[in-house]
Amino acid sequence: MRAYQDMVFSTAARLAGNDSQAEDIAQEVFIRAYEHFSDLRCSPTAGGWLKTVTTNLALNYLTRYRKRWRLFSELKDGAGDDRSPEPHTEWAVEDTLLADLGAEQRRELIDGALHRLPPHQRVALVLYHFEELSYQEIADKLGVSLAKIKTDIRRARAALAAILQSHGLVRECL
Repeated sequence: MRAYQDMVFSTAARLAGNDSQAEDIAQEVFIRAYEHFSDLRCSPTAGGWLKTVTTNLALNYLTRYRKRWRLFSELKDGAGDDRSPEPHTEWAVEDTLLADLGAEQRRELIDGALHRLPPHQRVALVLYHFEELSYQEIADKLGVSLAKIKTDIRRARAALAAILQSHGLVRECL
């Protein structure tokens, strides 16, 4: 448990967007790991198994609240109207974008920015960039269209760019 608790919690927190819910998810993951301890004890794939279980439990949690996501997204002006103009943001991020900051500062900045995104955008972005799933795999997992996933990721990147700019990162870096 100690070897994987940070990975399990951070995966759950990024997907759920809520630390208390991430704690509950992590606890459930380790209960399931305990139930499968005889299989996992010497398994070289234990970390992958834990990450998969964490992702699936977090997605199950989010699926229960999907109707709430729609309600909040419908309250915004122009929600659901794909014809509304969006700011165009290029997203060519170099690996050195946040190199001036320490690892803990980078993590806090990125996690804080992720928490400010709408849940449907945050989940799609986390699954794509952190879990390295393809657009189609994300669409299948979430039960939505491929076009919606692409749109959510594009909008999440634009929103993240704006959030990171507000923290002093210049547009040229983004």
